[in-house]
Amino acid sequence: MIKNIVRGFSALSLALIPLLSAPAAQAAPAPEVTTLADAVGLVKITEEDRTGYTRSSFKHWNSGDDTSDGCNTRNEVLLAEAVVAPTVEAGCKLTGGTWTSYYDGQEVTSAGALDIDHMVPLAEAWDSGASDWTAARREAYANDQGAEASLVAVTARTNRQKSDQDPFDWMPPSPEAQCRYVGEWVATKLRWQLTADDRELEALKVYAEGPCEDSIVRYTPVA
Repeated sequence: MIKNIVRGFSALSLALIPLLSAPAAQAAPAPEVTTLADAVGLVKITEEDRTGYTRSSFKHWNSGDDTSDGCNTRNEVLLAEAVVAPTVEAGCKLTGGTWTSYYDGQEVTSAGALDIDHMVPLAEAWDSGASDWTAARREAYANDQGAEASLVAVTARTNRQKSDQDPFDWMPPSPEAQCRYVGEWVATKLRWQLTADDRELEALKVYAEGPCEDSIVRYTPVA
């Protein structure tokens, strides 16, 4: 009987060895959390330079975060942001569904009426540091679903009005959206270590020190 107990204990010990020796799963990094004013203060100032920019420098849309679902990044964002989920047909064709475009507060019931906006436009990202990135990093930026702020589904009209402008030249037409927009703009700049020029920074400070002084910014830097 004693031999059986010892044998059982030895077997249990061997079974525990892989568990004890296996490396712990790496936890996702905790986001940085700060006030909007402090976050604006963390954005570095440089002159902008658009020399050499082409939209094709940022490969998008790629096969998305889930390469097995048959949907590209655009459609994955639409599925993630739907208020009422659309039907997904062959080839990831989306029918039905409802979305709210937060830039203008409009309810949209057709995926085709929406654009997926890069919070910090590709041209602005190029000006602010992405011109020095590798092609792979630019692709990762253009398809970034790792932060909710990076890509947003909005009406095509507002996205095209915004174009490649920064907050000095354009803000969402809905006043209720503006503090969220400034916070997400700054969060995206900090996430990707992008810079700002003087005019842009002054515009951000106006909101951070005024109507949006109570706003909180959350971001997780990309290595």
